[in-house]
Amino acid sequence: QVRVVESGGGWVQPGGSLRLSCEVSESISIYTMLWYRQPPGKERERVASITSSLKTDYADSVKGRFTISRDNAKNTVYLQMNSLRPEDTAVYYCSGSSRFWGQGTQVTVSS
Repeated sequence: QVRVVESGGGWVQPGGSLRLSCEVSESISIYTMLWYRQPPGKERERVASITSSLKTDYADSVKGRFTISRDNAKNTVYLQMNSLRPEDTAVYYCSGSSRFWGQGTQVTVSS
């Protein structure tokens, strides 16, 4: 069974930054890796994706503020989040081609 562990969440003031990490127990090199988030009381939404060939895509709401990257040697994908807003508050999940998922990490943006 694939083990996926997200980390790096926490509380930050508006305008601040956080870097999320997602470590996977097996090779991620063939997978498109994705970050999703689920705000309180809302449905899960896709935030960013990165293919095996390093093509990236972002939700309009995070373009220019978030950056997804991957390190296949470490089986890890990252989400650098800058200029955070209260509406970015959510549980953030990592997924490998929607085949496996992590438990999520909470991000709270408030003053």
